Amino acid sequence: MQYWLVKSEPDAFGIDDLAACKNATEHWDGVRNYQARNIMRDNMQVGDQVFFYHSACKTPGIVGIAEVVREGYPDHTARDPESKYYDPKASDEDPRWYMVNIQLRRKLGRLIPLSELKSHPALSDMALLKKGNRLSVMPVEERHWQTILNLE
Repeated sequence: MQYWLVKSEPDAFGIDDLAACKNATEHWDGVRNYQARNIMRDNMQVGDQVFFYHSACKTPGIVGIAEVVREGYPDHTARDPESKYYDPKASDEDPRWYMVNIQLRRKLGRLIPLSELKSHPALSDMALLKKGNRLSVMPVEERHWQTILNLE
């Protein structure tokens, strides 16, 4: 099993939106960064655990845990001209963009804010906390995963 962190702006799609989906499951679409795309396409596997992170808000931080329930497949929004994620270069032969499905396992007992994560020495080398890392999908090392769970 692997561990991941996915970021979403709560006013666009937050943890409560995921909870409200049928079976608390939704596809993670609209990712338009090649490194994040490659992670979803090539690395995320059914059963992997995912931290759900609220970004671009008053108090960014980890708010829940989800699980990958469908491995990477072409992101249909790339081929929908009505979608804000439309990419005219995407095709059946070359879908360009991928997504996974995640299912909410639980909301955390409390939001674990970015400021707290930054202040914890055991997390100093976590991908999320590295300068300039703005990926919306990123790996989490097991030792970081366990440390964060202990903060809850």
